[in-house]
Amino acid sequence: MKPFQTLNPVKTTLLVALIALTAACGYSSKTTPPVAGTMPTIAQLAPNSATSGGAAFVLTVNGTNFGTKAVVNWNGVAQTANTAYVTGSQLTVAVPASAITASGAISVTVTNPGTTGTGLYGSGGTLPETSSAMTFIVN
Repeated sequence: MKPFQTLNPVKTTLLVALIALTAACGYSSKTTPPVAGTMPTIAQLAPNSATSGGAAFVLTVNGTNFGTKAVVNWNGVAQTANTAYVTGSQLTVAVPASAITASGAISVTVTNPGTTGTGLYGSGGTLPETSSAMTFIVN
């Protein structure tokens, strides 16, 4: 028997078909990227200011398109544990006294988190979206 015997035509055809099917079933061809999520908007902060060194308070954020898992960001830091969903147009966030110890402008945004895909191999889903900033003033 020679080391490299020639395969018969049937075996060759089956081998080529198997290789083609394996290559065509690649995982990357079955996934779709996430799409844009719902963009939240902030219309009003209540209150819109506080006194430096003051007591802790609850900030009400009014706007539109707030998801049930939306999070208020205080100066760029997500307030995951402190944010409460009220409605699709209102969130509240507990602001600790330690967050208003110095005077200045605080950037407040809202983020709707992304969702994981539910399609074949986890494809699809949505991207997280963050609102434009509104300024909270600490006097």
